[in-house]
Amino acid sequence: MELQAHSHWRTVDVISDIHLHPSEPLTHAAWERYLQHCRADALFILGDLFEVWVGDDVLDTVDGFENQCANSLRVLSQRTAVYLMHGNRDFLMGPRLAHACGATLIQDPCTLQLGRQRLVLSHGDALCLDDTDYQQFRATVRTDTWQHAFLARPLPERQAIAREIRQRSETAKSSQREYADADTEETLRWLHNVQAQTLIHGHTHQPATHALPGGLERWVLSDWHLDGAARRAEVLRLQCTPETGAVAIRRLAPDASEITCC
Repeated sequence: MELQAHSHWRTVDVISDIHLHPSEPLTHAAWERYLQHCRADALFILGDLFEVWVGDDVLDTVDGFENQCANSLRVLSQRTAVYLMHGNRDFLMGPRLAHACGATLIQDPCTLQLGRQRLVLSHGDALCLDDTDYQQFRATVRTDTWQHAFLARPLPERQAIAREIRQRSETAKSSQREYADADTEETLRWLHNVQAQTLIHGHTHQPATHALPGGLERWVLSDWHLDGAARRAEVLRLQCTPETGAVAIRRLAPDASEITCC
């Protein structure tokens, strides 16, 4: 998928792995504050906006947490173009949610032409080839057959399955297990295929900027987690200079203060 930035875009924000969930009130509050103060021309959310998404029919609960989050994004969409990408936790997000958010669903990967720079945007999970168990799981759950069968189950049953999966995930986190990283050869293939200079992704929870051969680069987004001892959250801001078409990339805290650690 390729997307041409609108000519008036000067500031583009990119975030990922917010993992919104009622059990993470500080993270949710920080996200709400960011949306209220965001003045970017476009916002790209590269997957895992929600900790889990079991189907758009969760929006049937009008006063539920998910509707609250969708309404906040809809308010932002009145002044900022909002784009949503599936992650490994919320790959069942569908058109009803996108409409409720005032957002556009985009494919993974997506090539963005901003000024004279071409960037590849991705959640990042498809690049973690060393995580073979996950790649097998991903190949299964991304099929129409699996998704139709899962969504045909009653909502309470799907929510119970999601709680069980989340519990296993939390147990894995406490074991200090390291996330697999993006495969360099596959990353270069992606960039070369679309003649892009920069890959931006999340998923790994290992924020860093990696220099790649040929002057290419890979920017890894932080996840958002403000309810634990290790508090973290960031926005990647792309600033396009109209006179030259050059794009500068900065890491910011959600309150727009600079992040210099990565």
